[in-house]
Amino acid sequence: QVQLVESGGGLVQAGGSLRLSCAASGSIFSINNMGWYRQVPGSKRELVAIVFTGGSTNYASTVKGRFTISRDNANNTVYLQMNSLKPEDTAVYYCNIDVIVRDDWKGHNYWGQGTQVTVSS
Repeated sequence: QVQLVESGGGLVQAGGSLRLSCAASGSIFSINNMGWYRQVPGSKRELVAIVFTGGSTNYASTVKGRFTISRDNANNTVYLQMNSLKPEDTAVYYCNIDVIVRDDWKGHNYWGQGTQVTVSS
């Protein structure tokens, strides 16, 4: 029904920047909340940032002031600009969206495939 394609991960030195993208396609009527999560082996997946339907945002305290989430509603895409990266930001990053699907006109939640971000010290 809906596919999410992430891009932008990679290896960067501490203090560097990366920009993640997540594009949604398929049977989409509308998209509500869009967010980014991250997970390291052995730990729970945690919320990094979320942008709500109206454009307001919320961030984890560990990334506030360094990361910026944004959305392009025309292209069904959510971004995560990550600046001043630290080794502790190393994780697999997943996008997550709430979608109203045309097939059944109901809300569904979707995850991206994940993209690795590695920050070297």
